[in-house]
Amino acid sequence: MNFQQFILILQARYKVALLVLAGTVALVLAVSLLMPDKYIASTSLVLDVKPDPLLGMMTGAASPTYMATQMDIITSDHVGQSVVKLLKLDQVPQIQAQWQKATKGKGELAVWLGSMLAKKLDAKPSRDSNVINISYTSEDPVFAATAANAFAQAYINTNLELKVEPARQNAQWFQVKVSGLRTELENAQARLAAFQKKTGIVPNSSKVQNEENSKIAELSGQLIVTEGQTADIQSKKKNIDSANTLADVMQNPIILSLKSDIIRLEGKLQEAGRNLGKNNPQYQSTEIEIETLKKKLDFETQQILTSINTANRVNKEKGSELQASILSHKKQAIEESADRDQIAVFENDVETAQKAYDLLVQRYTESNLQSQSNQTNISVLTPATEPLERSSPNIYKNMLIAVFAGTILGVGAAFAAEMFDQRVRTTESLATATGVPVLVYFTENSEPFGIKKLLKQMVVAVRLKFRFRRKVAVAA
Repeated sequence: MNFQQFILILQARYKVALLVLAGTVALVLAVSLLMPDKYIASTSLVLDVKPDPLLGMMTGAASPTYMATQMDIITSDHVGQSVVKLLKLDQVPQIQAQWQKATKGKGELAVWLGSMLAKKLDAKPSRDSNVINISYTSEDPVFAATAANAFAQAYINTNLELKVEPARQNAQWFQVKVSGLRTELENAQARLAAFQKKTGIVPNSSKVQNEENSKIAELSGQLIVTEGQTADIQSKKKNIDSANTLADVMQNPIILSLKSDIIRLEGKLQEAGRNLGKNNPQYQSTEIEIETLKKKLDFETQQILTSINTANRVNKEKGSELQASILSHKKQAIEESADRDQIAVFENDVETAQKAYDLLVQRYTESNLQSQSNQTNISVLTPATEPLERSSPNIYKNMLIAVFAGTILGVGAAFAAEMFDQRVRTTESLATATGVPVLVYFTENSEPFGIKKLLKQMVVAVRLKFRFRRKVAVAA
């Protein structure tokens, strides 16, 4: 089929096409007039992506799936049922009657009504922003605005509930765990205190260790001094037979004075012996005085030797006592080292329990604060207001669609009629239908003869001649 045939069919069947077009337009107009008026009210919400003021962490708005999740929450049955409770629609007698009629009393009214409300809801996120538009369609413009705002509020409440409820459960769990850890911490502290009371060791074990080491070092120094003194005295005792050569004896001032007096008297005695004779009373008294001084010298010397023996005995006893004291302190240090190791274990238990307890207390505090929060990261940007114009039916738009669709249907109906009742409208279709070339055709109204008509007939004759020859050649 070429364009000429297409035009001829439309010219022949234009009444059918016009009839279908008129019927389509009339039907759409009737339906548009009979359809109830519908109004769309919209509210805008903005999702804040700032850190949570309680926890100091970013919310999930930065996640790629966050906005899609929010759309699912808005259109969820939970939000729809929350709208029913907010608007108290389940208490309206007419709605209860509709529910009874539709479900025969099966199920719950809030669930059924929530799903019915969700069918007229439309939620879309804005492109490249954190704004969500919630639209509601209703035959009542006031209810459309009320329902849109109610869905926004129910969504905000649900979002807060989804944040608060897990936090409340976490807080309860942390509270139980905190109680258990507090008991463990108290038990660990009690074990540490009991062991300290038993051993008498203060918690600062490093200080105690340093004090013990200082004592041992001090006693060791005293022992070295005592051992040196003992060795010196032992050396003196070896030379005790030659007491006159001992330094203590030779350097003693009393002994030096006595020796000086004896020497002086001996000189005097020798002089008296030469001058007076040994029987002279002066000689004899001098001799007696010298003897007395020698006895006194022997006594002083013996006293020094006795003091050396006493000092030797004292130093030996002191050395033994120092050695015993050092051994005692070393033993005590070893015992206290084991006790301090045990105390370190108890202290480590206390520190571990304290850290775990502090961490859980912190998490419990955070969860408890979050469970008491009444703020979300969602705010109403633009509340819905009563729409002044209806959104549907749009008669002008429907008429344009009806004209377009009616035109297509009319053309289709014309061609359908042509298929059921085909006619020969051109020489090409006649030649195609019969298989014989058309030599001459006559029109209903002859045109006046002229140059234009002559030229046209000649062109037609030439075309037919060439077609005839081609047909004959093909047949041969």
